Amino acid sequence: MSDDYSIDKRSVRAAFERAATGYDHAAILQREVCGRMLSRLDYIKYTPDVILDAGSGTGYGTRKLLMRYPAARMLAVDVAQAMHLQARPPVSWWRQLSAKKNQTSYVAGDMELMPFKDSCTGLVWSNLTLQWCNDIKQTFAEVHRVLQTGGLFMFSTLGPDTLKELRHAFGKVDRYSHVNRFLDMHDVGDILVHCGFATPVMDMEYITLTYDDPISVMRDLKAIGAHNATGGRRRGLSGKTSWQAVLNRYEALRTGGKLPATFEVIYGHAWKPESRKSVLTPETRRQLGLM
Repeated sequence: MSDDYSIDKRSVRAAFERAATGYDHAAILQREVCGRMLSRLDYIKYTPDVILDAGSGTGYGTRKLLMRYPAARMLAVDVAQAMHLQARPPVSWWRQLSAKKNQTSYVAGDMELMPFKDSCTGLVWSNLTLQWCNDIKQTFAEVHRVLQTGGLFMFSTLGPDTLKELRHAFGKVDRYSHVNRFLDMHDVGDILVHCGFATPVMDMEYITLTYDDPISVMRDLKAIGAHNATGGRRRGLSGKTSWQAVLNRYEALRTGGKLPATFEVIYGHAWKPESRKSVLTPETRRQLGLM
């Protein structure tokens, strides 16, 4: 990946730390995509004993998964500790003692290098987190490592047409990167196979949110921590003339009195198969002269 589009992980962590308290109010897309992912589980006959929610945020998806799999143990992983504090509000010590054993462990960590032992989970769930990873091959290799044999990886992420309006608005205004570079659905599927996953299923849809003005688009992105964290971003403020040019270019896209913000949402799931090493029967071993 070009350095201009590499993700500054410290910047990402800081943005999500700041956004944590107001995240739930603004995370409309994240909740909608989570619901659509959950509906896909209706067609998969599989009950995991341990679930790893990679990019768990304030715990919305974690709680929904526990409702579906009440006997499961949950591992909630997020880069921002403040997100965990929202997911797990502090309670008094006596209430902790009287409560039943907590099913959820909250872990601060990065999906690209997860702090878990091999084959520790039956389901890795990741809702709109992969776009914050620099090395998707490394990330998928990590998911493969922590999954049990026969385990399921289910995820959503964003495709190349995401925020195309914002990219257009900043186009030709300056030389900086303003929007993340997102992977194509077919490339994601190919990388899954390369990393050892079996029978990947991929699909995509467009979800368009509408706004009254360009500032509202950017305010919502900031509220969910989705600010520009690319290496080629501008480090200071834009000039007044450049900023007005951005607003004018976005305004030109107004349709039906509203401004669109398009998200290309990619869904995928795949399985960790049995080892490909073949087992030789005694008869086959004799035929090969190995006995």
